[in-house]
Amino acid sequence: MTHTRYAFIKARWHADIVDRALDGFLELIPAAQVDVFDVPGAFEMPLIARDLAATGRYGAVACAAFVVDGGIYRHEFVAQAVIDGLMRAGLDTGVPVLSISLTPHQYQETDHHSAIYRAHFVEKGKEAARAALSITQTRADLAA
Repeated sequence: MTHTRYAFIKARWHADIVDRALDGFLELIPAAQVDVFDVPGAFEMPLIARDLAATGRYGAVACAAFVVDGGIYRHEFVAQAVIDGLMRAGLDTGVPVLSISLTPHQYQETDHHSAIYRAHFVEKGKEAARAALSITQTRADLAA
């Protein structure tokens, strides 16, 4: 029996928070089935997701980022561009590209807020793993 492989891309901005999504993902999918890739930030995820999906090696590609208001630009625009790009990568390649990209309305770099979002990313990672397992099973059933 062969096991489906999954790609997991994580942005390095706020890595202490974003990395928790991988922790949650690996609670449901064994690490031996997951190839992990780091990118500088959320904006770089769609291109790498598309390239990884196009290899045909992965049943799904999960992407994690934390896009917050840095005071320089409207972070909602960045988040929207990322989500649009991830959706396009999936549609263009035919491989599911899952988003664990969160954009809170209010985030302050305090211990309290960081703890809340670290815990939230673990849960979002589990949700992405469930989605990856479900969609790869559905696609396998359709192909049978």
